[in-house]
Amino acid sequence: MSERNELIKKEESMPARRDIPAIAPLVDIYENDHEILMHADMPGVAKEDISINIDNGKLSILGTRKTQTSGAETWVEFGDVEYVRTFSVPQSIDVAKVNAELNDGVLHLHLPKSEAAKPRQIEIKAA
Repeated sequence: MSERNELIKKEESMPARRDIPAIAPLVDIYENDHEILMHADMPGVAKEDISINIDNGKLSILGTRKTQTSGAETWVEFGDVEYVRTFSVPQSIDVAKVNAELNDGVLHLHLPKSEAAKPRQIEIKAA
């Protein structure tokens, strides 16, 4: 069997792929002396369906909302969606201490600053 025929056979045996629309989740970002806090609105996404990666100063958030349906589609306005967002993050973030929580469809991402990046008070010594 030729290589071309094998490709066609594999393609025919694959299930039809339905394209999922990708949208950017709305995000609020706050910064204090100790951390950068991000709130990303990702309604309907389970924590198992969220991926957060930090690599080379880039923070990527990816989450997929999968809706469970039964019966024939009559009208569909609310379906599966993929939330995708990428940010540049400062090198002063302590990547080992980054943590995330998901509450009521909002992803809370804590990006702690390294000790060297935190502001500090300099004491003046008498001469």
